[in-house]
Amino acid sequence: MDAFYASVEQRDNPALRGVPVVVGGDPTKRGVVAAASYEARRYGVRSALSMAQAVRLCPALVIVRPDFQKYRSVSQQVFALYREVTPLVEPLSLDEAYLDVTENAWGEPLGVTVAKRLKQAIRDTTGLTASAGVAPNKFLAKIASGWKKPDGLTVVAPGRVESFLQGLSVDALWGVGPRTADKLRAHGITMLPHVRTIPVEDLRGIVGSLADWLKALADGRDDRTVEPNRPAKSSGSECTYESDLTDMARIRTEIQEMAGEAAEWLARKDLVARTVVIKVRYSDFTTVTRSHSESPPTRDVERLAGRALALLEKTEAGRRPVRLLGVSVHNLQNTDAPVVRTRDDAPRLPFDGD
Repeated sequence: MDAFYASVEQRDNPALRGVPVVVGGDPTKRGVVAAASYEARRYGVRSALSMAQAVRLCPALVIVRPDFQKYRSVSQQVFALYREVTPLVEPLSLDEAYLDVTENAWGEPLGVTVAKRLKQAIRDTTGLTASAGVAPNKFLAKIASGWKKPDGLTVVAPGRVESFLQGLSVDALWGVGPRTADKLRAHGITMLPHVRTIPVEDLRGIVGSLADWLKALADGRDDRTVEPNRPAKSSGSECTYESDLTDMARIRTEIQEMAGEAAEWLARKDLVARTVVIKVRYSDFTTVTRSHSESPPTRDVERLAGRALALLEKTEAGRRPVRLLGVSVHNLQNTDAPVVRTRDDAPRLPFDGD
């Protein structure tokens, strides 16, 4: 979906159409941008940017508070359209998914035709636009979907894969973030074809265990299938506070409540977790994480909270002002264990994936 949260707001309020709009928090209280309209993006405003910085970039910015119930409702409409065409739908977020349309309810032999029909169905049903990438595998389709936005459609046919790859920088490779990209560029590796030419042993010296994966992607190979019921690998929440936290009792309470939220999620999914991770960002933006794993895995709220609090003691929280806290659970597995007591907390703010 194109600028999903912001586009929903512009659809529902004609006064917002054609003007720079962001969905997010209060710029005077450390709010962040959850989604930015394309009008706002022309000023450099993007998701995850601090709202204060967004307003500096675009003083005429219109800020809308998020309505996630509305966004989830629209998302359900869109995903219902996907599943009418194929059961092989792998959600990535509220506004993005992979579809395997090799076999589809319309009997269309060409993926591009399916994409065109789905784009029109989305527009007719929701009044919103979506961009699609059609390609032989996930890696190529993901990149293609981001081209020609908004309302884009990019096809990478098997015969065009090589020419498509030739024009991609190393940033396009899955798993290559800014730091890894900087490491590669420092060795003269700036484009995908450069990844092919460097010996894999030398590449391992730069990116470690990512080397074989990056080699495959640079060749356009990605054998991952579309998984409709992809198991979750982790879950958690985090919160950036309007004012720095200095009171240790308050900090401990926040950690306990986030651990309770994680326990509630585990109970709903009938899962247990081996690993607890906490995240602490200090007022100077220094960020640390601490983790602890143990067996057997659990979803007991007291055990999870106790471990999170023990990890908190390994940080400087309380001695240094805290800007952000987070708790997450990892190394998940299924269980038949009974549901245990949990603590409720408000949902945390997700970002628009676009």
